[in-house]
Amino acid sequence: MNGASRIALAEARERMDALTDNTSVDAAKLAEELAAVTALLQREVSLRRVLTDPAQEGSGKAELAGRLLNGQVGGSTVDLVTGMVRSRWSQPRDLVDSVEELSATADLTAAERAGALDDVEDELFRFGRIVESDVALRAALTDRSATATAKGALLARLLGGRANPVTERLVVRLVTQPRGRSLEAGLDTLSRLAAARRDRVVATVTSAVPLTDVQKQRLGAALARLYGHTMHLNLEVDPEVLGGISVRIGEEVIDGTIADRLEEAARRLAG
Repeated sequence: MNGASRIALAEARERMDALTDNTSVDAAKLAEELAAVTALLQREVSLRRVLTDPAQEGSGKAELAGRLLNGQVGGSTVDLVTGMVRSRWSQPRDLVDSVEELSATADLTAAERAGALDDVEDELFRFGRIVESDVALRAALTDRSATATAKGALLARLLGGRANPVTERLVVRLVTQPRGRSLEAGLDTLSRLAAARRDRVVATVTSAVPLTDVQKQRLGAALARLYGHTMHLNLEVDPEVLGGISVRIGEEVIDGTIADRLEEAARRLAG
């Protein structure tokens, strides 16, 4: 997302933050309604084109969105969406992506208010690793011939009563409404949004043995100093790294494992 869309999304995020700072706003309900708007815009191609048409006046587009949504969703949702369609968007899909992001952010805000944001972050990470390691499960969740109802029922058996309700809602929406994304990409986006709730950066740490609490605190503090952000550590144990740790932050990898050093030595010998 770039150009006009990036500016429009930044403005929408500011309006969303101002709205959810008011604790009287039901963040979970807001998330559900924004998810419904996302589904509507995804389904109605002509509508999203009209609402992002740069040749149309923003006030006219806002009026159209208001007529469609009034009585269907709450006033807060109407205000957010009409404000968004007043903005300029580089392409219609960007509007849909942005409404979907606000929906996820509202659910994460609900988790934060309940003191469960850390749990949701960890559950999203663990779910991603489970899917990654289970080929049959991933195939079932991404099967285009399977209905949304069937996928939802499978997720209910997997997550129902075992995960935070916010985690379950986010994963169910992602799986049943993938909108052309891979499951992995969708989970990564949700993890980044969760981290952003506290201006944190997600670091995936792989070690041969579990880190102690002291080691985790020291590593988190060192990475925070290095990157200028509070770090959320997703921890993995992989005996194949032999020793040391590997840290991945976005596309950057800091590899201090013995396995990596052995591989480097082998490459030099071969050269």
